[in-house]
Amino acid sequence: MELKTKIYLLDDEGEKFMGIGVLWLLNEVAKTQSLHKAASNLSISYSKAFNMVKNLEKTIGKEVLARKKGGASREGATLTEFGKSFVTLYDEFQKKAKESTLIPYQEFKDKLCVLMEEKDHE
Repeated sequence: MELKTKIYLLDDEGEKFMGIGVLWLLNEVAKTQSLHKAASNLSISYSKAFNMVKNLEKTIGKEVLARKKGGASREGATLTEFGKSFVTLYDEFQKKAKESTLIPYQEFKDKLCVLMEEKDHE
């Protein structure tokens, strides 16, 4: 048995706007310097990736990507300084949040084992 947690942020209407998928996408953009390449590497459509970023930026009110448009030499995207800081901050938050579930989970597992042993002796 193992524990799997999913952490994501919701906007005021209860819609997801930030989670591990967006984090992976932004990290991939940082590596490839292209939203298109990042989407392709993650096996998602460009339009989905674009909408993920657009939704994040709309919700937080800040740009996380600097987009370059025009000829082949100017295509691509990079994380803004805010975007870089946001990715670091969110990554630290989600790791700590997931780690914080480990102690209660271990307590649950221990109690479950005791309970199961008690039921075996009945």
